[in-house]
Amino acid sequence: MAKLTLPAQELMYSGHSACPGCGAALAMRLLLKGLGPRTVVSVPACCWTVIATPYPTTALGVSMMDNPIEATGASISGIRAALDAMGQKDVTVVGFAGDGGTADIGIQALSGMLERRTNAIYVMYDNEAYMNTGVQRSGETPEGAWTTTTPVEGHERGKVEPKKDMMAIVLAHHPTYAATLNPSFPEDFERKVEKAKGMVGPRFFHIFAPCSPGWRFDSQKTIAIGRLATDTGVFPLYEVEDGRLHITRKAGTLKPVEEYIRAQGRFRHLTPQNIATAQEQVHEHWEKLLALERESLLAAPPKSAVTAPSAPSA
Repeated sequence: MAKLTLPAQELMYSGHSACPGCGAALAMRLLLKGLGPRTVVSVPACCWTVIATPYPTTALGVSMMDNPIEATGASISGIRAALDAMGQKDVTVVGFAGDGGTADIGIQALSGMLERRTNAIYVMYDNEAYMNTGVQRSGETPEGAWTTTTPVEGHERGKVEPKKDMMAIVLAHHPTYAATLNPSFPEDFERKVEKAKGMVGPRFFHIFAPCSPGWRFDSQKTIAIGRLATDTGVFPLYEVEDGRLHITRKAGTLKPVEEYIRAQGRFRHLTPQNIATAQEQVHEHWEKLLALERESLLAAPPKSAVTAPSAPSA
Protein backbone atom coordinates (compact mmCIF):
# COMPACT_ATOMS: atom_id res chain seq x y z
CA MET A 1 0.00 0.00 0.00
CA ALA A 2 1.31 3.43 -0.97
CA LYS A 3 2.12 5.77 1.90
CA LEU A 4 -0.49 8.50 2.45
CA THR A 5 1.25 11.84 1.95
CA LEU A 6 -1.76 14.16 2.25
CA PRO A 7 -4.14 14.75 5.17
CA ALA A 8 -7.05 12.30 4.96
CA GLN A 9 -9.70 14.68 6.27
CA GLU A 10 -12.03 16.18 3.66
CA LEU A 11 -13.51 19.61 4.38
CA MET A 12 -14.86 20.16 0.87
CA TYR A 13 -17.86 17.96 0.12
CA SER A 14 -19.51 16.52 -2.95
CA GLY A 15 -22.54 18.29 -4.34
CA HIS A 16 -20.80 21.54 -5.25
CA SER A 17 -21.34 23.08 -8.67
CA ALA A 18 -17.79 23.45 -9.99
CA CYS A 19 -17.14 22.57 -13.62
CA PRO A 20 -15.49 19.18 -14.26
CA GLY A 21 -11.74 19.50 -13.85
CA CYS A 22 -11.98 22.88 -12.07
CA GLY A 23 -8.55 23.96 -10.83
CA ALA A 24 -10.12 26.34 -8.30
CA ALA A 25 -12.05 23.45 -6.74
CA LEU A 26 -8.85 21.41 -6.43
CA ALA A 27 -7.16 24.43 -4.84
CA MET A 28 -9.84 24.80 -2.15
CA ARG A 29 -9.89 21.07 -1.41
CA LEU A 30 -6.13 20.90 -0.88
CA LEU A 31 -6.04 24.18 1.04
CA LEU A 32 -8.61 23.01 3.59
CA LYS A 33 -6.89 19.65 3.99
CA GLY A 34 -3.83 21.52 5.20
CA LEU A 35 -5.59 24.15 7.33
CA GLY A 36 -8.11 21.92 9.10
CA PRO A 37 -11.56 22.65 10.58
CA ARG A 38 -10.53 25.63 12.76
CA THR A 39 -10.66 27.87 9.70
CA VAL A 40 -12.84 30.75 8.54
CA VAL A 41 -12.91 31.56 4.81
CA SER A 42 -14.07 34.86 3.33
CA VAL A 43 -14.86 34.81 -0.39
CA PRO A 44 -15.79 37.68 -2.71
CA ALA A 45 -18.06 37.52 -5.73
CA CYS A 46 -16.33 34.96 -7.96
CA CYS A 47 -16.64 31.37 -9.16
CA TRP A 48 -16.40 30.13 -5.60
CA THR A 49 -19.53 31.84 -4.30
CA VAL A 50 -21.41 29.89 -6.99
CA ILE A 51 -19.49 26.65 -6.49
CA ALA A 52 -20.00 26.30 -2.76
CA THR A 53 -22.66 28.52 -1.24
CA PRO A 54 -25.93 28.97 -3.15
CA TYR A 55 -28.34 29.82 -0.30
CA PRO A 56 -29.10 27.94 1.92
CA THR A 57 -26.47 25.26 1.21
CA THR A 58 -22.71 24.94 1.56
CA ALA A 59 -20.13 22.49 0.26
CA LEU A 60 -17.52 23.36 2.90
CA GLY A 61 -16.96 21.96 6.36
CA VAL A 62 -15.67 25.30 7.67
CA SER A 63 -17.27 28.68 8.32
CA MET A 64 -17.54 30.77 5.16
CA MET A 65 -18.56 34.38 4.62
CA ASP A 66 -19.34 36.12 1.33
CA ASN A 67 -18.01 39.66 0.90
CA PRO A 68 -18.07 42.31 -1.86
CA ILE A 69 -15.62 41.66 -4.68
CA GLU A 70 -13.40 44.62 -3.74
CA ALA A 71 -13.26 43.91 -0.01
CA THR A 72 -11.58 40.56 0.70
CA GLY A 73 -8.53 42.08 2.41
CA ALA A 74 -10.71 44.30 4.60
CA SER A 75 -13.06 41.41 5.35
CA ILE A 76 -10.37 39.11 6.70
CA SER A 77 -8.87 41.97 8.71
CA GLY A 78 -12.24 42.44 10.41
CA ILE A 79 -12.76 38.72 10.99
CA ARG A 80 -9.30 38.43 12.53
CA ALA A 81 -9.95 41.38 14.86
CA ALA A 82 -13.29 39.90 15.96
CA LEU A 83 -11.83 36.46 16.64
CA ASP A 84 -8.96 37.97 18.60
CA ALA A 85 -11.41 39.98 20.68
CA MET A 86 -13.25 36.74 21.49
CA GLY A 87 -9.99 35.01 22.41
CA GLN A 88 -10.14 32.59 19.46
CA LYS A 89 -6.58 33.04 18.33
CA ASP A 90 -6.25 29.42 17.15
CA VAL A 91 -8.62 29.98 14.20
CA THR A 92 -6.96 30.48 10.82
CA VAL A 93 -8.52 33.29 8.77
CA VAL A 94 -8.36 32.98 4.98
CA GLY A 95 -9.36 35.26 2.13
CA PHE A 96 -9.97 33.16 -1.00
CA ALA A 97 -10.36 35.38 -4.06
CA GLY A 98 -9.95 35.05 -7.80
CA ASP A 99 -7.47 36.96 -9.91
CA GLY A 100 -10.00 39.63 -10.85
CA GLY A 101 -10.98 40.19 -7.22
CA THR A 102 -7.32 40.31 -6.21
CA ALA A 103 -5.14 41.80 -8.94
CA ASP A 104 -7.75 44.24 -10.22
CA ILE A 105 -10.82 45.11 -8.15
CA GLY A 106 -9.54 44.03 -4.75
CA ILE A 107 -5.90 45.13 -4.91
CA GLN A 108 -6.48 48.14 -2.62
CA ALA A 109 -7.94 45.98 0.18
CA LEU A 110 -5.16 43.41 -0.23
CA SER A 111 -2.52 46.14 0.01
CA GLY A 112 -4.16 47.52 3.15
CA MET A 113 -4.34 44.08 4.75
CA LEU A 114 -0.64 43.48 4.07
CA GLU A 115 0.38 46.96 5.26
CA ARG A 116 -1.61 46.54 8.50
CA ARG A 117 0.20 43.21 9.09
CA THR A 118 -3.09 41.35 9.47
CA ASN A 119 -2.57 37.86 10.86
CA ALA A 120 -4.31 36.00 8.04
CA ILE A 121 -3.72 34.13 4.80
CA TYR A 122 -4.77 35.70 1.52
CA VAL A 123 -5.21 33.31 -1.41
CA MET A 124 -5.40 34.36 -5.04
CA TYR A 125 -6.65 31.41 -7.05
CA ASP A 126 -5.58 32.36 -10.53
CA ASN A 127 -7.70 31.11 -13.44
CA GLU A 128 -6.43 34.07 -15.48
CA ALA A 129 -9.75 35.75 -16.34
CA TYR A 130 -13.16 36.69 -14.93
CA MET A 131 -14.52 33.18 -15.45
CA ASN A 132 -17.71 33.47 -13.39
CA THR A 133 -19.11 36.24 -15.59
CA GLY A 134 -18.13 35.00 -19.03
CA VAL A 135 -14.35 34.73 -19.51
CA GLN A 136 -13.47 38.45 -19.62
CA ARG A 137 -9.79 39.40 -19.43
CA SER A 138 -8.21 40.34 -16.11
CA GLY A 139 -4.83 41.77 -15.16
CA GLU A 140 -3.70 38.17 -14.71
CA THR A 141 -4.69 37.05 -18.20
CA PRO A 142 -1.46 36.20 -20.03
CA GLU A 143 -0.34 38.07 -23.10
CA GLY A 144 -1.80 36.69 -26.32
CA ALA A 145 -4.69 34.83 -24.69
CA TRP A 146 -8.17 34.78 -26.16
CA THR A 147 -11.00 35.94 -23.89
CA THR A 148 -14.44 37.30 -24.73
CA THR A 149 -13.07 40.84 -24.30
CA THR A 150 -9.77 40.14 -26.10
CA PRO A 151 -11.02 38.41 -29.26
CA VAL A 152 -8.82 37.11 -32.05
CA GLU A 153 -11.17 37.63 -34.99
CA GLY A 154 -10.37 40.16 -37.71
CA HIS A 155 -7.51 42.44 -36.69
CA GLU A 156 -7.74 41.48 -33.02
CA ARG A 157 -4.99 39.24 -31.63
CA GLY A 158 -5.89 38.42 -28.06
CA LYS A 159 -4.68 40.26 -24.97
CA VAL A 160 -1.79 42.58 -25.83
CA GLU A 161 -0.67 43.42 -22.29
CA PRO A 162 1.56 41.11 -20.19
CA LYS A 163 0.32 39.26 -17.11
CA LYS A 164 0.50 41.33 -13.92
CA ASP A 165 3.20 40.15 -11.49
CA MET A 166 1.18 39.91 -8.27
CA MET A 167 3.94 38.15 -6.36
CA ALA A 168 6.24 41.14 -6.95
CA ILE A 169 3.50 43.53 -5.79
CA VAL A 170 2.85 41.48 -2.66
CA LEU A 171 6.55 41.08 -1.86
CA ALA A 172 6.94 44.87 -1.94
CA HIS A 173 4.80 44.81 1.25
CA HIS A 174 7.23 42.41 3.01
CA PRO A 175 4.76 39.70 4.06
CA THR A 176 5.69 37.06 6.61
CA TYR A 177 5.45 34.41 3.91
CA ALA A 178 4.48 34.23 0.24
CA ALA A 179 4.45 31.26 -2.11
CA THR A 180 3.22 29.96 -5.44
CA LEU A 181 1.20 26.73 -5.31
CA ASN A 182 -0.06 24.34 -7.98
CA PRO A 183 -2.66 21.58 -7.31
CA SER A 184 -0.80 19.39 -9.81
CA PHE A 185 1.96 19.09 -7.19
CA PRO A 186 -0.07 18.29 -4.05
CA GLU A 187 2.84 17.42 -1.75
CA ASP A 188 4.53 20.77 -2.42
CA PHE A 189 1.12 22.42 -2.01
CA GLU A 190 0.42 20.86 1.39
CA ARG A 191 3.90 21.54 2.73
CA LYS A 192 3.50 25.24 2.03
CA VAL A 193 -0.01 25.39 3.49
CA GLU A 194 1.04 23.65 6.70
CA LYS A 195 4.12 25.87 6.94
CA ALA A 196 2.07 29.05 6.54
CA LYS A 197 -0.53 27.86 9.05
CA GLY A 198 2.11 27.86 11.79
CA MET A 199 3.20 31.44 11.09
CA VAL A 200 1.93 34.78 12.37
CA GLY A 201 1.33 37.84 10.21
CA PRO A 202 0.23 38.41 6.63
CA ARG A 203 0.73 35.44 4.32
CA PHE A 204 -0.06 35.19 0.60
CA PHE A 205 -0.61 32.27 -1.78
CA HIS A 206 -0.71 32.57 -5.56
CA ILE A 207 -2.43 29.34 -6.63
CA PHE A 208 -2.48 28.17 -10.23
CA ALA A 209 -6.08 27.24 -11.14
CA PRO A 210 -6.60 25.94 -14.69
CA CYS A 211 -10.09 26.57 -16.11
CA SER A 212 -11.19 24.02 -18.71
CA PRO A 213 -13.99 26.04 -20.39
CA GLY A 214 -12.12 29.36 -20.23
CA TRP A 215 -8.78 27.99 -21.40
CA ARG A 216 -10.37 25.58 -23.90
CA PHE A 217 -8.90 22.23 -22.98
CA ASP A 218 -10.43 18.83 -22.17
CA SER A 219 -11.49 18.73 -18.51
CA GLN A 220 -9.56 15.47 -18.04
CA LYS A 221 -6.31 17.33 -18.73
CA THR A 222 -6.32 19.73 -15.73
CA ILE A 223 -3.51 18.01 -13.83
CA ALA A 224 -1.43 17.60 -17.00
CA ILE A 225 -1.89 21.29 -17.87
CA GLY A 226 -0.82 22.25 -14.36
CA ARG A 227 2.30 20.10 -14.51
CA LEU A 228 3.22 21.57 -17.89
CA ALA A 229 2.81 25.10 -16.53
CA THR A 230 5.44 24.48 -13.87
CA ASP A 231 7.77 22.22 -15.85
CA THR A 232 7.95 24.72 -18.72
CA GLY A 233 8.65 27.59 -16.33
CA VAL A 234 5.39 29.38 -17.08
CA PHE A 235 4.31 29.02 -13.43
CA PRO A 236 7.40 28.32 -11.27
CA LEU A 237 6.95 27.00 -7.74
CA TYR A 238 8.80 28.98 -5.08
CA GLU A 239 8.42 30.52 -1.64
CA VAL A 240 9.70 33.71 -0.02
CA GLU A 241 10.30 33.82 3.72
CA ASP A 242 12.06 36.66 5.55
CA GLY A 243 12.75 38.17 2.14
CA ARG A 244 14.63 35.08 0.93
CA LEU A 245 13.49 33.17 -2.14
CA HIS A 246 13.64 29.39 -2.51
CA ILE A 247 12.54 27.52 -5.66
CA THR A 248 10.67 24.39 -4.55
CA ARG A 249 10.58 22.49 -7.84
CA LYS A 250 13.44 22.20 -10.31
CA ALA A 251 12.81 19.52 -12.89
CA GLY A 252 16.17 19.72 -14.66
CA THR A 253 15.91 21.26 -18.12
CA LEU A 254 12.65 23.11 -18.60
CA LYS A 255 10.28 21.76 -21.21
CA PRO A 256 9.52 23.95 -24.25
CA VAL A 257 6.81 26.52 -23.57
CA GLU A 258 5.15 25.47 -26.83
CA GLU A 259 4.00 22.23 -25.15
CA TYR A 260 1.96 24.26 -22.66
CA ILE A 261 0.66 26.77 -25.20
CA ARG A 262 -0.44 24.21 -27.81
CA ALA A 263 -2.43 22.27 -25.19
CA GLN A 264 -4.97 25.14 -24.89
CA GLY A 265 -7.45 26.49 -27.39
CA ARG A 266 -7.19 30.04 -26.05
CA PHE A 267 -3.71 30.23 -27.64
CA ARG A 268 -4.43 28.44 -30.92
CA HIS A 269 -4.06 31.66 -32.94
CA LEU A 270 -0.48 32.31 -31.80
CA THR A 271 2.19 32.24 -34.49
CA PRO A 272 5.60 30.53 -34.19
CA GLN A 273 7.08 34.00 -33.60
CA ASN A 274 4.59 34.67 -30.80
CA ILE A 275 5.57 31.39 -29.17
CA ALA A 276 9.27 32.14 -29.57
CA THR A 277 8.71 35.48 -27.81
CA ALA A 278 6.83 33.74 -25.01
CA GLN A 279 9.71 31.29 -24.64
CA GLU A 280 12.20 34.15 -24.31
CA GLN A 281 10.04 35.84 -21.66
CA VAL A 282 9.71 32.64 -19.63
CA HIS A 283 13.45 31.98 -19.85
CA GLU A 284 14.21 35.52 -18.69
CA HIS A 285 11.88 35.20 -15.70
CA TRP A 286 13.29 31.78 -14.76
CA GLU A 287 16.85 33.08 -14.85
CA LYS A 288 15.80 36.01 -12.67
CA LEU A 289 14.32 33.61 -10.09
CA LEU A 290 17.51 31.53 -10.11
CA ALA A 291 19.57 34.67 -9.54
CA LEU A 292 17.33 35.76 -6.65
CA GLU A 293 17.64 32.31 -5.09
CA ARG A 294 21.44 32.47 -5.34
CA GLU A 295 21.41 35.91 -3.71
CA SER A 296 19.16 34.58 -0.95
CA LEU A 297 21.55 31.71 -0.23
CA LEU A 298 24.48 34.10 -0.02
CA ALA A 299 22.54 36.42 2.29
CA ALA A 300 21.37 33.67 4.66
CA PRO A 301 23.22 33.68 8.01
CA PRO A 302 24.85 30.47 9.28
CA LYS A 303 22.25 28.26 10.97
CA SER A 304 24.17 28.33 14.25
CA ALA A 305 23.89 32.12 14.28
CA VAL A 306 20.12 32.23 13.84
CA THR A 307 18.44 33.09 17.15
CA ALA A 308 15.27 34.81 15.99
CA PRO A 309 13.38 35.43 12.75
CA SER A 310 15.05 38.19 10.77
CA ALA A 311 13.20 41.20 9.45
CA PRO A 312 12.19 41.15 5.78
CA SER A 313 14.86 42.62 3.53
CA ALA A 314 14.20 45.98 1.93
